[in-house]
Amino acid sequence: MARPSRLIPLTFAVSALIACGAAPVVSALPLPTPTAFPVQLVTVDTPTRQHKALLQTLGLDLTEHAGHDYVEVVLHRAADAEALRAAGLTHTVRIPDLTRREAENNRTNATFAAANATTALPSGRNAYRTLAEFNADMAALAADHPTLVKQITLNRRSLDGREVKGVEIGRNVTAAEDGRPVFVMLGVHHAREWPSGEHAMEFAVDLAKGYGDDPRITALLDQARVVVVPVVNVDGFHLSRTDGALIDLREADGGGTASILGTPGNAYKRKNCRVIDGQNTPDGTCAAASATSPGGYGIGTDLNRNYGGFWGGPGASDLGADPTYRGAGPFSEPETENVRELVSSRQVTTLITNHTFSNLVLRPNGVAPDTIGQDGLPVGNAPDEEGMKALGARMTAQNGYSNQHGWELYDTTGTTEDWSYNATGGFGYTFEIGPDEFHPPFPKVIDEYLGAGAYAGKGNREAYLIALENAVDRATHSVVTGKAPAGATLRLRKTFATPTWSSSVSDTLDTTMVVGPTGRYTWHVNPSTRPVVQSRQIRTLAGEPTKSETTTGTTAPLASTDTEFVVDRPASVMEVRLDWVTPDDFDLEVYRKAADGTLTLVGSSGNLPGEKERVLLQDPAQATYVLRVLNYAAVSPTWTITASLFDATTSMTGGLVEAWTLTCERAGRVLQTIPVVVERGQQVKADLRTCATAWSKG
Repeated sequence: MARPSRLIPLTFAVSALIACGAAPVVSALPLPTPTAFPVQLVTVDTPTRQHKALLQTLGLDLTEHAGHDYVEVVLHRAADAEALRAAGLTHTVRIPDLTRREAENNRTNATFAAANATTALPSGRNAYRTLAEFNADMAALAADHPTLVKQITLNRRSLDGREVKGVEIGRNVTAAEDGRPVFVMLGVHHAREWPSGEHAMEFAVDLAKGYGDDPRITALLDQARVVVVPVVNVDGFHLSRTDGALIDLREADGGGTASILGTPGNAYKRKNCRVIDGQNTPDGTCAAASATSPGGYGIGTDLNRNYGGFWGGPGASDLGADPTYRGAGPFSEPETENVRELVSSRQVTTLITNHTFSNLVLRPNGVAPDTIGQDGLPVGNAPDEEGMKALGARMTAQNGYSNQHGWELYDTTGTTEDWSYNATGGFGYTFEIGPDEFHPPFPKVIDEYLGAGAYAGKGNREAYLIALENAVDRATHSVVTGKAPAGATLRLRKTFATPTWSSSVSDTLDTTMVVGPTGRYTWHVNPSTRPVVQSRQIRTLAGEPTKSETTTGTTAPLASTDTEFVVDRPASVMEVRLDWVTPDDFDLEVYRKAADGTLTLVGSSGNLPGEKERVLLQDPAQATYVLRVLNYAAVSPTWTITASLFDATTSMTGGLVEAWTLTCERAGRVLQTIPVVVERGQQVKADLRTCATAWSKG
């Protein structure tokens, strides 16, 4: 729960609106007056995981653009920059004025659209869609392809009362579910990430137009159903898209200076429109309340921290004003409940959720494998790490993105794919589209989808098709086959506890199919045992090192001292510990030394004052290593450093075997119930003779 002191101004403003029965809209409100501090995109130096963890405690607007030694952050006000300084985190400014950048992009987009009536995109679009245009395009796609595409409306309206729309695509799509695997693609969890919706929508258009003409697409849609929801966060996107279009840059006559008309408003809004936890405020309240928060970033819940899987753990804030606020509880938001119900009612064998930016394809898990999880053991890697990594590599070969775990960006919990994968077993990925902006000039959106340069003709389009091929690949999911009465409804159901970081939330998977006229059925499903309860591999260090050396030394303030340690034998882990007797602040860096004397940084530790430093290197190469002690802010200069080599044992945690409950039904009446245990890549036959006998008796 958020601390009340952080919410008092917002609560007061919203209460006043409710008391007077107001339902404000954006156009009725004056835009915030520009301040002396321009909204900036900065690169924060984070050489260690500890630096990243510290950054995540500051309540700043982190982007999904990060590397092993940096994270990019949006600074909305001078206080944000001061928070970095006070924490001792250094940064460089990459985009000094996002408002000006938004205006420049608007001008670029207008020029591009004027010069290009259509583009090479499947839809021919030449500009970003509005929410109304997304909905209209989906309706038109269904109208133009009535047996291939149907428009769907998710179960829950948004907090501002909007419907969340999507499309389902597949051969004979209006018929009952027939056992085909399902591929789900999502866009715009974060409001400002417009290309994520564009790519999802273009893929839907691509599939619809390609069916019957493109043999590959035709074969895939004969084998699968595809569900596309371009805009999950409809309220936030509407505010971001409309406010972003208001910004205008005009050159002053002869002066060479520029004046900006309008302000960023919600152009860079991240979250949804939850204003007060547990309350559905009047429609329009979100826009009004955003005036109290720079860029609207403090209003709402981060939907990609609100899913039940590991909810409430590292990388998610419990402060309502923070950009990564996880919400009052798992699935507390209608938008995440929509996705939960969508996935839980279908056998989703592969899922992609699109975001911007960073040119990444991320896979579970969201926290590092040595993180101690809710069961008191290291989280480890996902049970299907090998297969998910291989698929990630195939996709990134098409778009040039980096193929990595979610935690290699920074720790996250409560994310879409961490829940969907661990609850259902369907492979799940996040695409971070584009290299450097939330919503860049539209021509870059085209290039990312179709591919450019070395990736021309590939891009995300080809990566998505590979993901769809994975969705229909029997080796990556499970199959249940058999005979049952024609017209019978088969149901696979499972109710279980999904672990959050400190507790659990109840989940139910409930999917159906209708047996065809031959009486034989083939149902493509996910494994019966969820990944989160499967056994997983963890590494445990031996109690005694195979080699260890300890050195004591002194280092003057703001100086550094190097010692060397030679790895002269195979080892599973090299551990370096830096210790001192006073509650001061030393830092540690570890370098591998080449034959020519050059140094390569291979590990570092820069904890908060008083916390000792430790570096672990997995499977260290046999070489000489330089251990560098830095006196960051220590009064007493004496320290002790210990470098050790350890063998490790690999073990598997205890796992469970779960079963689906399969029922055979007629007009809602259950005729037979059996358990079904099926593993990934396995095909099993279900004996439904009792159902057939009961069916024949009427």
